Amino acid sequence: MKRKKTKTNRPKLPHITEEMKQWSAMLGQELSGWSHAKSRPMFGLLAFYRKAKIFAGLPVTRGIKSPNSVIFKINPMPSDLLRRAIQDPRIDTDSALPGTRWYAFELNSADDLRDALWWLNQAYERAK
Repeated sequence: MKRKKTKTNRPKLPHITEEMKQWSAMLGQELSGWSHAKSRPMFGLLAFYRKAKIFAGLPVTRGIKSPNSVIFKINPMPSDLLRRAIQDPRIDTDSALPGTRWYAFELNSADDLRDALWWLNQAYERAK
């Protein structure tokens, strides 16, 4: 007897924009130059690790919460950084992935790249 295939309840990952592909490539080039940073493909994203600890995800073909966001992991998030994240409307402090310490940073223009890089660096520094 054949079993009927069923779809899992995975969230749909949105396709990213051409602009986001460029921004993501620029951020990825910067992260690749950081000491002990390496990357691996993961679900339409490029996951970045510091040694064995994952700290970021940049979209390659798919986004997480939106077509224009990057994700970073800070666990635990220090209270001073959490206050800063809550005040930044570009950061989804409800967590990019439920039940984890992943946060999504929404890029609205090229001007947001500097701040995105700052947050990615915060995650990198805490992934020791």
